[in-house]
Amino acid sequence: MQERDEVIKVRIESILPLLDERQKRIYLAAEAKSIGWGGVTKISKLTSVSRKTISNKDTDLSIGRSNGNRVRKVGGGRKRQTEHYPELLKTIESIVSPHTMGDPMNPLLWTSKSIRKITKSLKDKGFNVCHEVTRKCLIEMNYSLQVNKKTNEGGNNPERDAQFEFINKLSKDFISKKDPVISVDCKKKELIGEYKNNGQEWTKLKSATDVNVYDFIDKTKGKASPYGVYDIQNNTGWVNVGISSDTASFAVSTIRDWWNGEGKNLYTKSKRLYINADGGGSNGSRNNLWKLELQKFSNETGLNIHVSHFPPGTSKWNKIEHRLFSYISKNWRAKPLVSLSVIVSLIGATTTEKGLTVRANADNKIYKTGIKVTEQEKKSINIERDDFHGEWNYCIKPYL
Repeated sequence: MQERDEVIKVRIESILPLLDERQKRIYLAAEAKSIGWGGVTKISKLTSVSRKTISNKDTDLSIGRSNGNRVRKVGGGRKRQTEHYPELLKTIESIVSPHTMGDPMNPLLWTSKSIRKITKSLKDKGFNVCHEVTRKCLIEMNYSLQVNKKTNEGGNNPERDAQFEFINKLSKDFISKKDPVISVDCKKKELIGEYKNNGQEWTKLKSATDVNVYDFIDKTKGKASPYGVYDIQNNTGWVNVGISSDTASFAVSTIRDWWNGEGKNLYTKSKRLYINADGGGSNGSRNNLWKLELQKFSNETGLNIHVSHFPPGTSKWNKIEHRLFSYISKNWRAKPLVSLSVIVSLIGATTTEKGLTVRANADNKIYKTGIKVTEQEKKSINIERDDFHGEWNYCIKPYL
């Protein structure tokens, strides 16, 4: 008898993995029927399937009954928790919805919205559900794990599109006459030292570079401030990596270095320069020091310096962001910026398949902050503002 049970068990274990749920139930019922009296109990012990499942005559388990291609009869199977708790989805929504964040009674106001914490909150409200049910309900409600998205940069100015068209039109005019058009900005400051740099790079297995656990600034090395000039016509970049503050003096000094080192050799006949800049920061539209430094540069070179600022909230449209800075970040991904010379080398080695080349230099000068422009100095700026948004579009001319 024991030997026969082993044969039956081996046969069942060989066949069951090949069957769907309905077929399994029918097969086990057939095995039980073939044994005769006591067959249901025996098959239940051999397979750990309940006697009720094997002997249930009210479903499609009985031999000879047909239920089409369905695995279960209509309405069969465990009921969904949303059927047990009709208010479940509504309650989850009230817990996680950002619209309830102002409610001081919201249990997750000051905590992370993890699935287990949401589940605990549901149990406190009388819902006996597990965290897996909570997860499935969130997916059903079109929730998913999200990260913060950097999009908020200020309100949309009603003249935004018109300013873009103005910049585009003037840029085409300069390019058609072979005059330089440059995009300028300061890249994010970087800690100098053995700090983690985002991104992944191919290395030997288990040979990742060790860096500091904490990103506390090394006061002996400080931070690097890469200020860039992107020449739109030639697809070339010029970056001065400073160790001082990002000031208007530093910004114009970089433009001056670009002109003396590269620009005047490329545009030998040009008497004007067009600069596209963000609306804030060291090259902001309201920065008087920026205009004063440009006046000095204009006097030195004899150039008419035309400037257009991007409207508030549109700095990412500046070409230098996606044509130069993004590729610098890709080139030095996963590489600790251990020294100023390493940063300069990594920036200088940045290239693209479309021909981008970059020249990088270290700027060890110290630029003072908090410089106030006097009223007399403001009056000395030979500025001509455009009729269309003169605060964004203007020309600084040299004193001859």
